[in-house]
Amino acid sequence: MEHYYSGLYTDFYELTMAQAFFFSPKKDTSAIFDLYFRSNPFRGGYAVLAGIEDAVNGILQFYFDANDLDYLTSIGFRKEFLDYLATFRFSGNIHGFREGDIVFANDPLLRVESTILEAQLIESMLLNIVNYQTLIATKAMRAVYAAKGRDVVDFGLRRAQSMGAIAGARSAYIGGATGTSNTFAAKRYGIPAVGTHAHSWIQSFDTELEAFRKYAEMYPDHTTLLVDTYSTLKSGIPHAIQVAREMAEKGHHLEAIRLDSGDLAYFSKKARKLLDNAQLESVKIVASNQLDERLIASLLEQGAPIDIFGVGTRLVTGGEQSALDGIYKMSSIGGTPTIKLSENEEKINFPGKKKVVRYTNGDGYFAIDGVMLEDESEDRIRILRHPSTEFKKTRILQEVLSAEPVFFPLVEEGNLCATFPSLDEIRQFAKMRFALLSDGHKRFVNPHLYRVGLSNRLYELRRNLIEKGHRHG
Repeated sequence: MEHYYSGLYTDFYELTMAQAFFFSPKKDTSAIFDLYFRSNPFRGGYAVLAGIEDAVNGILQFYFDANDLDYLTSIGFRKEFLDYLATFRFSGNIHGFREGDIVFANDPLLRVESTILEAQLIESMLLNIVNYQTLIATKAMRAVYAAKGRDVVDFGLRRAQSMGAIAGARSAYIGGATGTSNTFAAKRYGIPAVGTHAHSWIQSFDTELEAFRKYAEMYPDHTTLLVDTYSTLKSGIPHAIQVAREMAEKGHHLEAIRLDSGDLAYFSKKARKLLDNAQLESVKIVASNQLDERLIASLLEQGAPIDIFGVGTRLVTGGEQSALDGIYKMSSIGGTPTIKLSENEEKINFPGKKKVVRYTNGDGYFAIDGVMLEDESEDRIRILRHPSTEFKKTRILQEVLSAEPVFFPLVEEGNLCATFPSLDEIRQFAKMRFALLSDGHKRFVNPHLYRVGLSNRLYELRRNLIEKGHRHG
């Protein structure tokens, strides 16, 4: 989206630091930053990576126009620095996971290599895009998993955080949603547009039956009727059945009814029975109303015969978790590995220039992710170590586990070097990768935590830097 590309799409302190770097000897010092998150969203066992294409495009088109520079002049930035910004273009390298891949806490998702000044300027935009889209793609995948093959559609536009609804619809589609009510996003990304009608349509007519008939006349091949405006069982469903019969006489059929209030398990069972008794077995039941993955799972456990779930507020806002805690930490400065110390060792980042390798077992399922230094060969790794617990180690038996590179070049010297797949291809890739995750990692309650380990060299480098930092801190 266009507003990503303004150089002002950043936190103010990125600009103040950039100006300070510009007037210091460190202006052209090389640096490496890693983007990652420390804990899986929704207390779950995984995340679905999204926003990579938008983030990379945003970086490559990140610039300062005349209005931006006038504004920065007005708030005291110096002319020499603004002259530099006038021709600013990112000139570094970016490596990372493919969009749609399944990722885990402490996986470096993106590695940015550039000058310290450039790498700092793009931090806020990167985090803004990847954090939100990954959160929503993950939420969608959880809802789709709970639905057990039934359709999940994005109904979140009116409850989203303003224009974030557009990226939210894209992310939900990556996570497995089959359509969106957001017409702008549907057009922009080629997502199927879906929708029924509002209660106000019913209220606009003298009777519910008249409203149903008029809607069916307008859309004879794509009619879904909202049946809970007045009384779901006494009028809504009986009137829908009457209109369905009238449609059949004209060679058309009612696609679905929609329930948007009340006890969805109870009403869906009653609705299914009434429809089946009227020989309308093909008519589907759509349910909406503050749904999320846990409610969907509960409804199906109760035997609710719902065919399509419309998920809105709790999808596009993240529901119980409104943000992913993605962070962007320096791991090398001037070619020297570095860390940020913390009293909590789990919060100390991984130093140096790294890559990620995924090890799969004999059945093809994900077993463990290995974070290692760039110059290490994954075929020679024999042990992966827990980042913070010395005695926890995983032996990598090459005859049992297969190494799969998952870190790829995206940008080289400021130029795009990757070909981005279509949104449908990203969606299919996410589905395929999710199928390679064992069920224990997918469950909603106390999921089995996926292992992300360090190579011996990286583990020892980190330990040495921690000890050095404590001595000199």
